[in-house]
Amino acid sequence: MKARILSIETSCDETSVAILAASKTAIRLAHHETATQIPIHQRYGGVVPEVAARTHVAEVVSLLERAGAFAKRPPFDAIAVTRGPGLATALRVGIDAARTIAAVTDVPIIGVNHLEGHLASVWLVPENRKNWKFPLLTLLVSGGHTEIVLMKDFGKYQVLGRTRDDAAGEAFDKTAKLMGLGYPGGPMIAQLAVDGDPNAISFPRPMLNDGSFDFSFSGLKSAVRREWELLPDAKKKDSQVIADFCASIQQAITDVLVAKMLAAAKKSKPVMVSIAGGVSANVHLQQRLAQAFAEKFPSVRMLLPAKGLHTDNAAMIAAAGYWQLRNGKKSNWKTLDSQPELDL
Repeated sequence: MKARILSIETSCDETSVAILAASKTAIRLAHHETATQIPIHQRYGGVVPEVAARTHVAEVVSLLERAGAFAKRPPFDAIAVTRGPGLATALRVGIDAARTIAAVTDVPIIGVNHLEGHLASVWLVPENRKNWKFPLLTLLVSGGHTEIVLMKDFGKYQVLGRTRDDAAGEAFDKTAKLMGLGYPGGPMIAQLAVDGDPNAISFPRPMLNDGSFDFSFSGLKSAVRREWELLPDAKKKDSQVIADFCASIQQAITDVLVAKMLAAAKKSKPVMVSIAGGVSANVHLQQRLAQAFAEKFPSVRMLLPAKGLHTDNAAMIAAAGYWQLRNGKKSNWKTLDSQPELDL
């Protein structure tokens, strides 16, 4: 099946538009632009939902215009848009734009699950598509979500485990914030951790051996706060102390993620594993996961995430939209609405 899909992503603080030309044998990203709001939200130390939504309004029109969405002969024959999960007001901006275009052009519209988009981002790598097989076990790890998902086929998923409180990305960002490292904190912690000792501070590994595939990072966040507040002010400015904190935080989170993935693989017996979501850009996590599977499950192939497509983007929404379109799934533009708490 061939399709040119216009996609829109506005679930949080990234406004993104893409056009994906896809078939069963090949795909081509004909257009892709993302306008980040990170500089705007940095002054607040985190995402402010109403500010995000207002910024999306201006950005989405500009990006759609550059993509040719308003041309007399639009360069697409389907529209994919994120319907959830995400910030309610932010999601509405993208959905309203997609519904308007669908009504005017009379092309099919597809409401896409943002989480499925992250799973599909790995599929955008040519080498990954070439070797793609099921069942595929994915660690979906981002600022808002941490889940272990067993993909049985395109569109058929089983969530084996999920976070019961904070997501891993949220733990990175919030611990970085309390240390005064800025927003987003995950990349900063990863950068500073390179020069730190991962065993300098014995932070807890929540739910590491509880027998489930679920996660919990709120306790780790509290432990980091306690240790940080005990430090004299002079120590809080010591670059080596900061590096040791970052390395120890990263190690604690990674230990739990890797252990849970190994346990899930032992039970589900996948032929492939992948990692997706914003935190998948963490090189330390990639390396630890790859090494662990090479040692414990050498026959299981690991699919690395697409560089530059770890965080929220419209390319992954287009890919997930194509999966749904190929399975005959479409939405009604008249009734399509946001679902902020949507799950897989």
